[in-house]
Amino acid sequence: MSELVIEKVWKEYGDQIVLEDVSLTVASRAFVALVGPSGCGKTTFLRMLLGQERPTRGAILLDGEPLPLEPGSDRGVVFQRYSVFPHLTVLGNVLLGREFSAARYKAKLFGAARRRAVDEARRLIGEVGLSGAEDKYPAQLSGGMQQRLALAQALIMKPKVLLLDEPFGALDPGIRAEIHTLMKRLWHETQMTVVMVTHDMREAFTLATRVVALERRRDRPEGKERYGATITKDISIWPPRLAGTPSIFSPDRDGPVASLGHCRDDLASSGEIQP
Repeated sequence: MSELVIEKVWKEYGDQIVLEDVSLTVASRAFVALVGPSGCGKTTFLRMLLGQERPTRGAILLDGEPLPLEPGSDRGVVFQRYSVFPHLTVLGNVLLGREFSAARYKAKLFGAARRRAVDEARRLIGEVGLSGAEDKYPAQLSGGMQQRLALAQALIMKPKVLLLDEPFGALDPGIRAEIHTLMKRLWHETQMTVVMVTHDMREAFTLATRVVALERRRDRPEGKERYGATITKDISIWPPRLAGTPSIFSPDRDGPVASLGHCRDDLASSGEIQP
């Protein structure tokens, strides 16, 4: 299981309120997209789910237990900037997490344990479409290939929750479409829950089972520090998408994207979100 429950969460930095009274339940194996204008706290919210930030008030639960105070193997993350180690090969990057978890102080596996880990890493490298690149370094890879590597690096730890912070925003449209197809397949084939931050509304409605909008209800300049962002829209995709089942939705037809209606128009008109 991998259910997330966010209960009345506030995040403040001194006198500045970033997030205000945010409550959200993310079902196990759901794929939730967070959208909203720049500066509304989406990345801060994701960092709290990861454990890099703590709520000022409220609670975050994972499967009914308080979220650990530090990042752990139960949560994987992929950032927009490629979060891979430039001095390690593709195989070394994917293998590193397994080595750290199994040999905490030496970060090195030996014998049969290493052979099993290498086999698992090679299998995952193949699943993300990087077969044949095991001995290459990140600088030798394209942007799309580096994001595939970052996904493999996160997935080898078999996280309960995968957190995506605008991971495809720097890719050109053709490569992004390929990564979207890969992401949907990986979500269907694994047991993980996904929470993704994106500015691209089409991406949100192409990938997610729910689209959640964070906005400041009071956006006057004098109120920016006194009032934080909160959830203003929570839209479930119809027909429902369930992990492990094929989707009949095509973003080129009327359907979930059209159902966004005035919510999409309001967010896009801010100039902060791609319609």
